[in-house]
Amino acid sequence: MYKNKKIFILGMARSGYEVAKLLSDYNNEILITDMKEQDPKQVAELKSKNVKYIITDNPEELLDDSYDVLIKNPGIIKTHKCVVKAKELNMEVINELEVAYAFLNKNSSIIGITGSNGKTTTTTLIYNILKEAKLDVILGGNIGYPVSSIVKDVRDNTILVLEISDHQLLDMYNFKTNISVLTNLFHNHLDFHGSYENYINAKKKIFNNHTKDDIAIINMDNDDCMELTKDIISNKEYFSKNKKCNCYIENNDIYYENEKIISIDDIKIKGMHNYENIMCAIMVVKKYNVSNEVIKKILNTFNGVEHRIEFVKTLNNVDYYNDSKSTNTDSTIIAVKSFNKPTILIMGGLDRGHSFEPLNDYMSNVKLVVCYGETKERIKFWCDSINKECIVLNDLKEATLRSIAEAKKGDIVLLSPACASWDQYKCFEDRGNEFKSYIK
Repeated sequence: MYKNKKIFILGMARSGYEVAKLLSDYNNEILITDMKEQDPKQVAELKSKNVKYIITDNPEELLDDSYDVLIKNPGIIKTHKCVVKAKELNMEVINELEVAYAFLNKNSSIIGITGSNGKTTTTTLIYNILKEAKLDVILGGNIGYPVSSIVKDVRDNTILVLEISDHQLLDMYNFKTNISVLTNLFHNHLDFHGSYENYINAKKKIFNNHTKDDIAIINMDNDDCMELTKDIISNKEYFSKNKKCNCYIENNDIYYENEKIISIDDIKIKGMHNYENIMCAIMVVKKYNVSNEVIKKILNTFNGVEHRIEFVKTLNNVDYYNDSKSTNTDSTIIAVKSFNKPTILIMGGLDRGHSFEPLNDYMSNVKLVVCYGETKERIKFWCDSINKECIVLNDLKEATLRSIAEAKKGDIVLLSPACASWDQYKCFEDRGNEFKSYIK
């Protein structure tokens, strides 16, 4: 337990702020550092709790062997000088979620959802269905609120529904779920992890500390998921879009344990990727004896997740969609495949050096690419290689206004960047909200 310790928190943001507040109640000596100014009210609150706060570009100079543990923001890479120094000092390096787990009521139930794509939709669906079933459920993790902020709200029968990213999983060791969902695996975040093998091994930690009594929900259609989980000891259950297993699609209906749950025609959100997310959600909520009626009620009305193939508006007979959450080519492939109309695709953002060639086979309905940001010249080079018209601009505002000007009746304008937002935005939400503001 993290009590009576000397603690170094690397990076503030939401997770650093919340874990510092939590730990300040347990007689810990706490230093929190960041490179940038943070919310003055939050800083003042932490200082009132005797948390020391320092802005510095060289936090490693403040770290020494008097500290017991380093808690790092999940977005900080493992090769950061401060992280390297901590490990050289044989110091424990963890994150906010690992700390929060130590304080959680162990009679609660934890559902963890990870994967390359579909995490947020799956997590949101599970939460909405359990909430509709009148169960004691809390949403958190990579979506909603850091778990440190909700520790005191968790009771014996509380169900925690947590979206968990690979960045979070990397620094988690004791954390354990009762049900873990692995939606899929694709090449992603290789700049952060260094290799695909490192990335998927981080994802595998969603099954850490499982016993045969804990449940693993796995995508049978994804070879990498199947290979990665072949040696886990969890009680494994599978979903598939075309093979009979625990949850599957047959004749346009979704079945769970051979019982028809719902017809695809009765589901408001469309697309095979969404049906896969829905199968995950069904498998989870059935473990809590949720009725088909409750499941159907949510699926009849659920509009999808903001920034994920989100319908914005029809303007002059052109439909506009915000898919700012697509920060990699696999997500953009899913978005492009969702439409069979002429599409203007807005792409661009942070240059991680990733290839755009995985999109090659899915560009038939894309009549024009409009690109911007750090990757704009590489996107143009790629478009030229596949003979796809491409317009290069500086920022999202220019790209959006040009797309509006180029769009014809019956077209789709789709923001699906295939790149992270951090070259010009704090987060993908800011990027998506800006796009929507131009349309609206």
